[in-house]
Amino acid sequence: MNSVRITRAVLAVTTAVGSLSLGACATGADGTEQGTAPGSAVVGVTMVPEGERRPLGEIRGETLDGGKLDVADHRGRIVVLNVWASWCAPCRAEAPHLADVAEETRSEGVRFVGVDTRDTRRLALAFEEEYGVPYPSLYDPDGRLVLSGFPKGTLHPRAVPSTVVVDREGRIAARAMGELSREDLHGMIDPLLAEG
Repeated sequence: MNSVRITRAVLAVTTAVGSLSLGACATGADGTEQGTAPGSAVVGVTMVPEGERRPLGEIRGETLDGGKLDVADHRGRIVVLNVWASWCAPCRAEAPHLADVAEETRSEGVRFVGVDTRDTRRLALAFEEEYGVPYPSLYDPDGRLVLSGFPKGTLHPRAVPSTVVVDREGRIAARAMGELSREDLHGMIDPLLAEG
């Protein structure tokens, strides 16, 4: 009887861990893409009820173009943080949607910020130019910003791409892992716009 429970528990954990990689990229030591899961499904959008949200940690640093950016400067606005890399196929697929929704929602006070990770600056800048990315991206080649900016126990990016939406109070309100469509993005942003 115990072996049956253990087997079921192992299967449940294996299934859960396997689902985290859907639509996400993996890289080798040289930063090249090692493959993606078939399709590019979003691995769940998690929305956090307003009363249960926790503050985003400090996310600031140098942008790809050499400027400085502190996400805290956007307090009072909804912020969409997209963790991406130029070598990631789902990142390339979602880039036009992110660019379009960033432009559509700017007049409503929504700000988009990219976090380019495990990448080279040259390739990342070429990616932004190719896809017409209209918002700044922090340069995070070793992943330190992503690791330090999300306090323990909060929703944090676990794959590339990942998208986290922060409410007007600077609290983590939603997270998605994997490639997003326009509809997915609006599904994360629109409820926060409705909060006033």
